[in-house]
Amino acid sequence: MPLAIAFKPAGTPQIRSHHVRCAAAASDRVTLGSSELSVSKCCLGTMTWGQQNTESEAHEQLDYALESGINFIDTAEIYPVPPVAETQGRTDKYIGSWFASRGTRNDVVLATKVSGYGRQSYLRKDGSNPRVNESNVVESVDASLQRLGVDHIDLLQVHWPDRYVPLFGAKSYDVTLERPDDIPFEEQLRALQKVVDAGKVRYVGVSNETSYGVMRFCQLAESAGLPRIQTIQNSYSLICRSLFETDLAEVCAPRQCNVSLLAYSPLAGGALSGKYIGDDDSKRKNSRFELFQGYMARYQQSIGREAVEQYVQVAQKHGMTPAELALAWVNTRWFVTSNIIGATSMEQLKENIKAFEIGELSDELLFDVGEVYRRYRDPSFN
Repeated sequence: MPLAIAFKPAGTPQIRSHHVRCAAAASDRVTLGSSELSVSKCCLGTMTWGQQNTESEAHEQLDYALESGINFIDTAEIYPVPPVAETQGRTDKYIGSWFASRGTRNDVVLATKVSGYGRQSYLRKDGSNPRVNESNVVESVDASLQRLGVDHIDLLQVHWPDRYVPLFGAKSYDVTLERPDDIPFEEQLRALQKVVDAGKVRYVGVSNETSYGVMRFCQLAESAGLPRIQTIQNSYSLICRSLFETDLAEVCAPRQCNVSLLAYSPLAGGALSGKYIGDDDSKRKNSRFELFQGYMARYQQSIGREAVEQYVQVAQKHGMTPAELALAWVNTRWFVTSNIIGATSMEQLKENIKAFEIGELSDELLFDVGEVYRRYRDPSFN
């Protein structure tokens, strides 16, 4: 269907310069889309809590993040990851017990996600596969609210599309994998409208979405008076760039659909920290790649490791740790609104948050990053 509607985002958002090179502090506030949500430039990711992190460790991370000025927390009904029935929902419960013990619910903007089409039948009471329709959205939100011990969610995101799209390292669109029973975009938005009207959700967004999906959601929100997506949570890092930098950056820009990017995996699952390079096994102890063989395999390919080695050298040349370079670089991109970090140790968390304090990135550093990118374009998809 042709997209004939001209999008006119609410308000007149300030356009960020394409030439900004100065990383924002973790606590600096930014606005999500055309919403009233004011969040920290750094968002605390939580997907290891309940699998690699205990409840007390999760609380320690939350305490430190809040003390550091971070007011944005991201979770999902399917967390922790890798997702399995035995641990599903633990992440939410850890956040909920922190709210209850600290009285901090009103101090944070809480984001979570409803699962798209999948085979995780343990997510639903009747054992059916998740879909993005009214019954699934309502059940998911009600269960999330109960686990979290709250009366509303600030931002509800569709974790991945209900329709077929290449995901998590898939290389290209395969028309033979299209499904005839996709939930229509309008039906998905009406399902989201249901929980918004009930006061259970303030704003909605998407994740792992494409330009086509963003445009369709925005078109229908405009024409049918349905909830407008405010955010898109997609993978973005030094070794995963082109999926967002081209047409998605255009369609999400403030002058177009005004959809804010929440960048996830800015360290490519930890690969860009450099800990998988070299012979020091102590750095890799209890890491995700070691604990869960095959997990995020796209970041462990030989060409990906070669690219990481080159970025590690760039970091060393400019007196930075590899993690500082990776995070500070993502923070300077004009289309990144908030950067989602995650950690399994307080040492990692502190280093990641500190990276937001890095000042202006020099032309020489940006040139060196560009040289590596010219040789290794998106190696995680090769």
